[in-house]
Amino acid sequence: MGTINRRDLLPGLLPHPEEFLIVSGLAGASKDTAGLTDDGSNLFTMAGAMGSTVAMGLGVALSAPTRDVLAVAGDGELMMGIGSLATVASMMPNNLTIICIDNGMHAETGGQPGHTSRRTNLAIMAQGAGIPSVLTIETPDQINGAAKFITDEPGPRFLWARVSDEPPTAYKRDFDLAARRQIFRTAYLADK
Repeated sequence: MGTINRRDLLPGLLPHPEEFLIVSGLAGASKDTAGLTDDGSNLFTMAGAMGSTVAMGLGVALSAPTRDVLAVAGDGELMMGIGSLATVASMMPNNLTIICIDNGMHAETGGQPGHTSRRTNLAIMAQGAGIPSVLTIETPDQINGAAKFITDEPGPRFLWARVSDEPPTAYKRDFDLAARRQIFRTAYLADK
């Protein structure tokens, strides 16, 4: 696995997170993104919808083609909806970046090893699906280059960030999903 502390990853990758519409996955990914944005209006965090982050991010990217969109998922959650990578490649939204924060385990259910801690290579899977820009990072010194990858490479982009097993950002999310949907809708419709 990587040596990146996941709590350092998103702040290093996204110095201006307010410039993106962000859809994040379950558990750690949603805590990390909520901490980064202070549960900002540009963030829609998933709950109870494992495997849906990339598909939801694709929908946002296609419906808001002038906005930069991030889909941030954990490795287990991405594996649950891995077929969505092929759909992303088929639709080719230039404004979509997928970030997989991979700690190699299912931390929310007891720390069982995940597929990527063994043989599964998500970068090869993204390339095989047809994603044109794919990057893997594993060490803290690669974060700056990955930030440039997000802004400079043609989309859609897939960033596989292999992190160590430290816990996610300690952030208490707002779980009023109806309210969060309205808040995100306001950000989505702004400057469109």
